[in-house]
Amino acid sequence: MAISNIAVTHAPSGVVEVEVSGAVRISPHFVRLTVAGDELAGWRHLGFDQWFRLAVPTAGDTRFDNLADTYDMAGYLRYLTLPKATRPVIRNYTVREFRPDALELDIDFVVHGDHGVAGPWASGLPLGASVALIDQGCGYRPVEADHTLLVGDESAMPAVLGILRDLPRDARGQAIIELPDLADRQHVDAPDGVDVHWLVRRPEQPAGRAALDHLHELRIPEGPVYAFAAGESKLATGARRFLVNERGVPKRNVTFCGYWRAH
Repeated sequence: MAISNIAVTHAPSGVVEVEVSGAVRISPHFVRLTVAGDELAGWRHLGFDQWFRLAVPTAGDTRFDNLADTYDMAGYLRYLTLPKATRPVIRNYTVREFRPDALELDIDFVVHGDHGVAGPWASGLPLGASVALIDQGCGYRPVEADHTLLVGDESAMPAVLGILRDLPRDARGQAIIELPDLADRQHVDAPDGVDVHWLVRRPEQPAGRAALDHLHELRIPEGPVYAFAAGESKLATGARRFLVNERGVPKRNVTFCGYWRAH
């Protein structure tokens, strides 16, 4: 998450070890894993786009007990000193849904064949596998505004849908979600005053281009705007640059985060 203005807020829960209790392919490019365990009793439930570091096993003897409780620079440097044979892979993910009564948490993974580490691991539907979570807080931190604007690709869909779910019901705004396949759409619980624009990029289009083009053509009402843009790095930074330079939105009113970088 290097290209970002999101501040990390560490939770006292530290490293939370859980087990994969459910695994299902929910659409062409998404797998949903449900993790469960008693340690989720101490989970800080924030909603919106709450994200966490996910440590997944790379071998049968992967360890989580020697991870730092906070994944700041010191925690990351400690991680790098761990033996590679037992060191988990750590990636960033968003809470798709948290059910405190059941001590269950859903995580949606974008899967593109063998690309990456966590996606292929999740596509194997690893029921019973142990994983660890380190809560990092929320990126969505709105300022006072009349209009909310959300922009993301498939990697940011869990964040955008979580924000839409938890927005005040009288919120007004627009959300742009770019996908590789319309069949990847999910149920949206958005306020009546927020329009959701689903886009499907053409096979030859770079990731994020369809969303950026749509943003450029979007009619944004007069008045203060708060924007959240996330996904492929050029989409996140391009949306911020356009809103600040072309639409006059103050920099402090735009939260942006590059979740990944296209090669």
